[in-house]
Amino acid sequence: MERVGIGVIGCGYISAAYLKAAKLFPILEVRALADLNHEAAEARAQEFGLKAVSIEKLLADPKIEIVVNLTIPKAHVEVSLKAIEAGKHVHSEKPLGVALAEAKKLIELAQKRKLRVGCAPDTFLGGAHQTCRKLIDEGRIGTPVAGAAFFMCPGHERWHPNPDFYYEQGAGPMLDMGPYYVTALVDLLGPVARVAGVATMLRKERVITSEPRRGETIPVKTPTHIAGTMEFVSGAAVTIAMSFDVPKHKHTPLEIYGTKGSLIVPDPNYFDGRIEIAAAGEEWAEVATEHGYADGNYRMIGAADMAQAIRAGRPHRANGDLAYHVLEVMEAFEKSSNSGAFVEIDSRPERPAPLPVGLKTGELD
Repeated sequence: MERVGIGVIGCGYISAAYLKAAKLFPILEVRALADLNHEAAEARAQEFGLKAVSIEKLLADPKIEIVVNLTIPKAHVEVSLKAIEAGKHVHSEKPLGVALAEAKKLIELAQKRKLRVGCAPDTFLGGAHQTCRKLIDEGRIGTPVAGAAFFMCPGHERWHPNPDFYYEQGAGPMLDMGPYYVTALVDLLGPVARVAGVATMLRKERVITSEPRRGETIPVKTPTHIAGTMEFVSGAAVTIAMSFDVPKHKHTPLEIYGTKGSLIVPDPNYFDGRIEIAAAGEEWAEVATEHGYADGNYRMIGAADMAQAIRAGRPHRANGDLAYHVLEVMEAFEKSSNSGAFVEIDSRPERPAPLPVGLKTGELD
């Protein structure tokens, strides 16, 4: 199968994981890197034996079919629109955009140009999560009726050297970490029908405790604790909490409850993890992971699946419709909190096709 040329725009911290994983997928050929800070692109290019070019030159390269957009969240839609306008398919870091209205423009332009949009997270394609999907699809826990999803921590100013952007409008724990959880849940249970939420911001400032800016105060401009309920089209109701305000807790990241049993799903920020299942009156039992992509960091698998899908003429899994739906769901929590009412979700993406059991690293079909 002919390889697909990709270009990476955005050479910050996460780009190293993407470029390392790209080597595992024979379908991909990384042709160039670019960044507004050309020195960052040069450094990554030297590290991985690649070529650094300007953004304009990357977008003009006819051998680049997919742009992998790893810029900061506020720039995701702007850069992705430029890629679409240049005739490229685009796979973006999460979230698809910081507001649904701008993400809609991207989806509509891509549809008009007959180009593909993809978006992280692609961790739901990891072996542990695909095995959980298989367990649910096979009816091992019966019909899913409820669930719980929790990410709660004291805040990223404890460890990040420049945590300001986590507390700006269009950020916060829901848009930062929510994509992992909501995407995993939509893959497991299907689309969300409506949302009820409460969003709070009880502190207007944060004190950085990480280096090199220890002791510096930064403003908070977005809710830092979001809790609520998602009612799925299937009828399942899932409780969710995303927070930068919780010192410590003992919740597991994801649990799904069915008519025959319950399932503990591993942390959706990773590709692997321990899977447990139990029926009423029974002890928890570990379930072996059946699928591949459960032994490392594969944060390029979504773009690789898009490349494979382009050549095979099939839908790709970490697609724009899924990412748009996830963004609509995440945005709905604050809307619900402000209005005091349920927010209906309009989008209805298809569940992505599951990955087959038995794939070797680099295989996607």
